[in-house]
Amino acid sequence: MTSQDSTSPRDPEAARRKAAEAARLARIFGDVLPETTGDERGDGGGRSDNDEWLRSQVPPHHG
Repeated sequence: MTSQDSTSPRDPEAARRKAAEAARLARIFGDVLPETTGDERGDGGGRSDNDEWLRSQVPPHHG
């Protein structure tokens, strides 16, 4: 490790490069992992359409 550590939080050029790289990857691949989960955002209200679809697929003998 050198005194010019490019990952140092005090290096504004390294921070700029890291942000530019993250922006480039986001443009190419999209937002792969959201900042918050659906539970944190409150979208969904506990049950989803997928839950209802799954329940409708249960055979009658599994009642």
